[in-house]
Amino acid sequence: MLQRVVRSTVIDAPIERVWAVLRDFNSHDRWHDVVEASRIEGDERSDQVGCVRSFSLRDGNRIREQLLTLSDTEHKSTYCIVEATVPLQRYVATLTLKPITDGNRTFWHWESTFATPPGRERELRDMVAQGVYEAGFANLRRHLERGGDLQPRGSAPLPTALSLPTRRVAVHRYGGTDVLQPEDAQAPAPAAGEVRIRQRAIGINYLDVYLRRGWIPGMLPLPGVPGMEAAGSVIDAGAGVGGLLPGDRVAYLGPVPGAYTGVRSVPADWVVRLPPAIEDDVAAALLLKGITADYLLRDLGHVGPGTRLLVHAAAGGVGLLVCQWARRLGAVVLGTVSTPEKARVAREHGCEHVIVTADYRFADVVQRTCGGADVVIDGLGDAARDENLAALARRGHWISLGQATGALAPLPPDALVAKSLSFSRPVVFDYVATNAQLVERAQRVWTALADGTLTPPRIERYALEAAAQAHARLESRGSIGALVLMA
Repeated sequence: MLQRVVRSTVIDAPIERVWAVLRDFNSHDRWHDVVEASRIEGDERSDQVGCVRSFSLRDGNRIREQLLTLSDTEHKSTYCIVEATVPLQRYVATLTLKPITDGNRTFWHWESTFATPPGRERELRDMVAQGVYEAGFANLRRHLERGGDLQPRGSAPLPTALSLPTRRVAVHRYGGTDVLQPEDAQAPAPAAGEVRIRQRAIGINYLDVYLRRGWIPGMLPLPGVPGMEAAGSVIDAGAGVGGLLPGDRVAYLGPVPGAYTGVRSVPADWVVRLPPAIEDDVAAALLLKGITADYLLRDLGHVGPGTRLLVHAAAGGVGLLVCQWARRLGAVVLGTVSTPEKARVAREHGCEHVIVTADYRFADVVQRTCGGADVVIDGLGDAARDENLAALARRGHWISLGQATGALAPLPPDALVAKSLSFSRPVVFDYVATNAQLVERAQRVWTALADGTLTPPRIERYALEAAAQAHARLESRGSIGALVLMA
């Protein structure tokens, strides 16, 4: 009859640090007191599945064990006894780690099954449970408290100490959605001033489409990884980083793409902590778009009671936020959408006057409805150029936020002089040039969500590997709200 021993504990250390020691199949003579000496046979790596470790115990027994499986993704390994002077027969053990976000600790589960000679069941079961597992828990705690070595001898470089394996979506040539290719990669350890983040949700923005198409090649040289924002938890930090600890839930927004990946190191200045009430997918859906809405209304539009505001793509990720926030500020909100369904959603989010148009004609309706727009927020680009000029009121301001229909042709000065119009093309990163600015604007977004000014966005979630499908959905003009990749 097979015996089964199961033991679990919690280690007060991050999972990456615990795993860095335990994944090395030849490390136990440095942290487990019962082991006298150990070596890997045949000069194989100690993280190579199939390798055999031969070790001696302090009580004189000798054991040979073989590594059967090793998963850096699941933080799990299994091994078996090949030969031993200890009468443990058909011994197979599994070691599994799981992260505990409360305090950034690690749950360690260790179990095994084995047969014993008749009459020795309890003796050998207690030996494994207490002398191996429970003693091992205590020994590893002491090892880590002493600053235990994270670089195993005789093994390949550790993913945690140097780099971590991850999946990413890369672009090797500019083009359509098919150029978004999932691939294996390594996430390097954080440099000075950086934090490494295990990402769980990644925001998708139309800027990602421009980069994929090659419209801004200087921003995404080939090969490159798109994506400007994500949310997850801190794994570790480089030298000089203060205030961000392993396990902290964070989101980031930065001017250098690279977010379409499971693990990434970024400058700490790009990073903000997440309030407990903000889920990862909501943060990824809201951070860039919410901050964009903030500076559009506050810094550029100066929107307040009575402001006549025209918002294009009013049912899009930015549009829905702008409509809600502007309505709370007392503005008269008009919006364009492409379908009746989007019109319904826009109205539900504060857009008083919705114009359904598939051919970008809206100026006459705007003039008849409110006498012209004081501010136009335009992500359409060239197809709406002449209509925007016609829709603006005297001294109106046109904010060109994107170019979904194509690059905007240069505006001749006379086009603005006719009604004393003004024009701007802002970039979000200039409004969060310092961490203090980023934190301040992000806090306004979280506060607006908490007090009901903004409602949680409608989110379409896609697996990281399905980034091409998500881009196709975004470009179809069929999406409502925000799209997020889940890593």
